[in-house]
Amino acid sequence: MSGGVTVKEILCEEAVLHEKNIQQARGDMPDEVTVERSVRFFKAFGDKTRLKILCLLRDSDLCVCDIAYILQMDQTAVSHQLKILRELYIVRSRREGKSIIYSLDDEHVFTVIDQSIAHMKHN
Repeated sequence: MSGGVTVKEILCEEAVLHEKNIQQARGDMPDEVTVERSVRFFKAFGDKTRLKILCLLRDSDLCVCDIAYILQMDQTAVSHQLKILRELYIVRSRREGKSIIYSLDDEHVFTVIDQSIAHMKHN
């Protein structure tokens, strides 16, 4: 085990089931469709470029060309990542003249980004 954790520290010494806890945990478990959608949602955060894009959009709405410039990437590559995020309802887009402006889809996304960054800074 890494980090100095021993098997004894993570395993029960006696195999006793706690029925009340088991029933509550089962009741709190989301259905399979929700679990699968959540897995896809969190996978989006597992890509370095997508996470950087989301961090940028946390502070302001931006067009593809601005995001590409800030990240020093090709617009096509940024657009590809934005398409993935849009399909997962993590970002949304709107047209303003000749530009496509991207923003976070809702407060939930902002909260997830903010909390994950706070957690990593904390540890």
